[in-house]
Amino acid sequence: MSSKYNNGDQYIDRSETRDKNGGATVQLSAEEIAAVLAETYFGGRVVSGTENEDNMDSSSDEEKEKAEKEREARRRQRLQEMRRRKKQQDQMRRLMLPCAVVFVVCVILAVFGINRLVRRHRIQQIAQRNEGTNEITLNEDSSSSIDIDESSSNIDNADIGSSDKDNANKDITYASSLNIAGCYIDRTIADSIAEELALAETLVVRTLGGKSREPLLAASADDATALPDSEVVSENVVFIDVEAGYILGQRGARIRIPPASMTKILTVLVAAEHITDADDTFEITQDIINYSFVNRCSSAGFEVGETVTVRDLFYGTVLPSGGEAALGLAVYVAGSQEAFVELMNEKLEELGLSETTHFTNCIGIYDENHYSTVYDIAVILKAAYDNSFCREVLGVRTYTTSVTEQHPEGIDLSNLFLRRIEDKDTHGEVLCAKTGYVDQSGNCAASLGIGNDGKIYICVTAHSNDPWRCIYDHVALYQQFLPN
Repeated sequence: MSSKYNNGDQYIDRSETRDKNGGATVQLSAEEIAAVLAETYFGGRVVSGTENEDNMDSSSDEEKEKAEKEREARRRQRLQEMRRRKKQQDQMRRLMLPCAVVFVVCVILAVFGINRLVRRHRIQQIAQRNEGTNEITLNEDSSSSIDIDESSSNIDNADIGSSDKDNANKDITYASSLNIAGCYIDRTIADSIAEELALAETLVVRTLGGKSREPLLAASADDATALPDSEVVSENVVFIDVEAGYILGQRGARIRIPPASMTKILTVLVAAEHITDADDTFEITQDIINYSFVNRCSSAGFEVGETVTVRDLFYGTVLPSGGEAALGLAVYVAGSQEAFVELMNEKLEELGLSETTHFTNCIGIYDENHYSTVYDIAVILKAAYDNSFCREVLGVRTYTTSVTEQHPEGIDLSNLFLRRIEDKDTHGEVLCAKTGYVDQSGNCAASLGIGNDGKIYICVTAHSNDPWRCIYDHVALYQQFLPN
């Protein structure tokens, strides 16, 4: 006897055998069992292992893409929140002075009002005491009494008799529930002020280095402004007395140049103004390393998958001029370099430099639309110096990064410009510096120093033909314009 069963679109004939009792004994092969199960669970289609792997891979890719979108959304949300809180903080600062003035006026008026009410209340209480009422207690030894003498009471003799004048010299104790002009007798105004200040403290966003109140650098030149000495080979030079706001020496100071890695001065400033925790961590991705490598950027030495602190990114950006560190800061703050560059150009507008300086990347990679002047770089360096966190990063000679799996002893970083110039005679001390180099602008450097006269000076040069020559140009300029 033969039978057929359905296997998808195919019908297969098979023979049955009978046992000795006449019963049919069906013997199914492994393939037939699989077909039956497939028909039951998958509509007759047997799912191969390869299909399962493909489905899992597809699902894994979708999950990764979804996770990446979620991370990007969180980054954008964090950036928007930082911007909102920063605006709120700026508004609070602008309102602080008028609010303080109003508060002081209110306190003065309240004090006058309280004194007037106290005198009036004392007169009423004396009158009630004379009538036999006991709403107040006169006690010369009370620790919580208010001392009222005859000269301060200024009571009209026509209203109060001589006996009342004698009683006016006694202390009066008021009930603690008495509320005068919004202040309880046993509660000081300072307590209320402290509560309001504590509430305001919770609304303040404390970014790295805080918000500087120092004025922006604005320097001008006149007929007395000198040219650099002939030994200075840099084509673009500016040397500024910061306190006086005066350009002591210049050559091509406002000619457009590619700023190279001097760009990173603004990178760390913008990052510091948007970051609240330098000890937070960030993972170096393959995309970051690839971008830095393809564009032949200097490297701090971080590796793919390495989790470093944000503080490490700051020092890695400045000391060895690490491209991957600068890009890591940009991605950490804004989610992408493009979004971070928007913040950089917004900062240039705030500094009043948007007409002469424009950036397209956070590293200093050459681009026709990535330009500045040595004067503008001086303004940017002054703004970064006014931020205490950036001042520390730009002024340190050496730094060791935190311990990671890839670098169990950390990475030793050095600011070679500061280390090479520190033993030279600059008629003072160089405090901060950042170098740069691209073929189109040669060797560049921006430095800030304090002279023997205690004043701050800024020197920025570009288009030098050698890194050591660039350093000696700065030495020569400090010697030329600073008093010995």
